[in-house]
Formats: sequence, C-alpha cells, structure tokens
Amino acid sequence: MRMSRSYLQVLLTFARNSFVRDTMFRTNFVLECVSSVSWTLMNVGFYLIVFHYTPLIGPESGWGKHQFFVFLGTTWLINSLVQTFFMTNADDYSELIRTGNLDFALLKPIDTQFLVSFQKVDWSALSNFFAGLILLAVSLGHLCTRPEHPLVITPWAVALYVVYVLCGVAILYSLMIALASTSIWLGRNQTLYDFWFYITNFARYPMEIYNRGWGVPLWVLFTFVVPVLVVVNVPARILAQPLYPERSLGWPLAAFALAATVASLAASRWVFQRALRSYRSASS
Repeated sequence: MRMSRSYLQVLLTFARNSFVRDTMFRTNFVLECVSSVSWTLMNVGFYLIVFHYTPLIGPESGWGKHQFFVFLGTTWLINSLVQTFFMTNADDYSELIRTGNLDFALLKPIDTQFLVSFQKVDWSALSNFFAGLILLAVSLGHLCTRPEHPLVITPWAVALYVVYVLCGVAILYSLMIALASTSIWLGRNQTLYDFWFYITNFARYPMEIYNRGWGVPLWVLFTFVVPVLVVVNVPARILAQPLYPERSLGWPLAAFALAATVASLAASRWVFQRALRSYRSASS
C-alpha cells in the first residue's frame, strides 16, 4: 500500500511539472489544443458527409449515424488518454538510449518501465478527451430521445463502459511500450508513429466491416493476435447498442477483451524487461 502511494505521488509530481512546463508558453499551449480539436472536428465533418449518403456503416451492422458517433467519441477518449500520458514518453525512449540518459533511469529507486512511461504528460492532447465527451453526450442524447426504441443507459452500463475504456488504454499502451522497447535492439526507432498509425488504424472502425471477404483475415489478426479491434468496439457497443451473444460475439468478446488486456500488459512487460537485459550502458 505504501509503495502504491509512493508511485501515485511520483505520477502526480510528473503531471504537475509537465503542466507547469506546458503552460509557461501559454500561446503555444492554446494553439496545440486548438489544432488538436480542429483535427477532430474535421473528422466529424467527414462522417457527417458520409452519413448524408448512407444510413449505416456496413450493411445490417447496427452502426447508424449516432451509434457511430458514440464509437467515434469513444475513440477520441481512448486515444487522447494514450497520447496524453504515453505517446510522448514512448517516442522519447529511443532518445534516452541514444544519449545515455537511460542509465540514470536504471539507477533510480523506482520501476524503470513506470519511470519512462510517465515522466512527461502532454496536457494539450487532453483537449480531445473533452471533445470526445461532448460528442458522446450529444450522440447518446439523440439515441435516448428517439421516438422508436429509445436507448436506456443504466449505471451498470456506464460502469462497464469506464472499465473497458481503461482496458482499451491499457492495450494500446502495451502495444506502444513494446514498440518503443525495440529501440534497444534497433538503435534509434524513429518509425514509432508510423507503426502506431498503421496498426491502430484498424481500430478506428466497427469490426463488422471486416466480417466479409478479404476483411475476415484482418478481423482475426487484429482481434485475437494483436487485439486492437476490441479497444474501441467493446466499450462503444456497451453504450451504443447492448451486448447480445448473437451479435458480434457479444459477451464472449467482452470477456476476451479483459483477457486480452491482461495478456497484452504481461507480454509488453516481458518485451520491455527482455530488451533491458540486452541494453549496454553508455558508460561501458
């Protein structure tokens, strides 16, 4: 318990220092927030045009306009948390190795993975989190007040939604820290953002669009091997449309998402520790 409290205090210190550092240049901070939100608003505009021509994303998928905006809002929530707490640190990992500063991290009386994962917080990326909350609230408002089959949201569904959003964050973090750890073997891994975009791009859409033709191998790969499809699909489905066993694997998929979270964290921890054992000190 005392150790957990110490780690929480360290995390809060990192967050406070990062906030002070970011707000020292207020104009730059505001511009970064505006730029980030502008990109998300352009996404909304694009999908408004798409739904002008089609009522559903995929035939008989159940993902209509407002259901998909619940999905999109959930995507923003998860991605913004990952970008706020982890993306900058993962991208800097190769620089720690190149400059030898990883030596200092290894000497600190704290878990190295925790230290390199949380030492910086990008507060401007959190602006998309609030944009996602607004989009989520507006979309759910439409679904709950529609005349035919209004959506009923229970406290149980909200609690499950929060749990699975955190599971999605954990899965994406696991993938990110595992990719960053390869810097020890590759020297300078400057393609982290490229790999990140290519892999997580499959998580930006409902998994129903992959259920036919050439999409089936992708569905299997990115659901059961690299489980990025469960990151957004499971929590978004909890609020946008109730989970049923006969639809998109339903509760079995939700149970798999929990198992995938634990397995992803364990696998990324193993990769990180294995990479550290291969690390050669800059002073050696």
